[in-house]
Amino acid sequence: MNASFGIDHPLLATRDITALRSRLISLGFNMTEIGKHPWGTSTSLAMFDGCLLEIMGIYDETLLDEVPAGDFRFGRHIHAHLQEREGVALSALHSTNSVADANRAKSAGFCVAGHLEFGRDVTLPDGTAGVTKTTLALLPDAQFPRLSFFLCQQHRPELIYVPDWLEHPNTVNGICGVNIVAREPHHAELRLRFDGLYNGFEALEGGFQYQTANGTLRVLTAPAFERTIGPLAEAIAVEDTPSIAGMDLTTGDMNILKGFIDSSDMRSRSTETGITLLNPSLTANTLLRFFSR
Repeated sequence: MNASFGIDHPLLATRDITALRSRLISLGFNMTEIGKHPWGTSTSLAMFDGCLLEIMGIYDETLLDEVPAGDFRFGRHIHAHLQEREGVALSALHSTNSVADANRAKSAGFCVAGHLEFGRDVTLPDGTAGVTKTTLALLPDAQFPRLSFFLCQQHRPELIYVPDWLEHPNTVNGICGVNIVAREPHHAELRLRFDGLYNGFEALEGGFQYQTANGTLRVLTAPAFERTIGPLAEAIAVEDTPSIAGMDLTTGDMNILKGFIDSSDMRSRSTETGITLLNPSLTANTLLRFFSR
């Protein structure tokens, strides 16, 4: 299971959630039906044990300023980023205690805008009804807005990580990393921030990485990203601000996954360690890689 400050779920903001959801289903993901948040965003999830893949769109622009957390408005933030491009606009870090973890993040230099609480009705596979309870602690970043984070605490995990919902036809079973692209002048500032949450970093050619409680948080220059990860989406390649440009996931059977990829409209590249999709513009400007586990 995940632990505090582990990678929980980057939000892939898209202008066409129906199309992206269908594409992910064609790749073998078991996506939830499209749901709605009270602040105007729509959502669909692929659930894993302790983390998830979430895509998000806008269904009602009149609700974007609803349910603020201090001065931060969740829906407005997603909408503003979608006016520029698709991609990861916010990223969730796992939390086991949103208050204590927010205090730790604040001590590390992150801005804590406030907290949001919400729940949704769920029906378990056996017919049992329940209501989830989730607390978010918002950590917006004014300097690097696409690296804004939030802490996500699930108070009723038994209503979230339901075994039947964690099974995916492509055998994908979790997240093992996020890949950030950032120009070298920004690296020192990013290390300063992440040093407050994680124990030490590993230097890489063109960047550095940290091990979180759930996967690797990696920062690379654009040339290093394209050399070691894969092609950058054109919209990201021309940006100056750092952003998450890729996600790494784990799969139980690479051959089954490859079958889904081959039958989809997605180009891919196989390596000794996994498979990389080569059309980031088709997955909300986010390059997806898969590794065996």
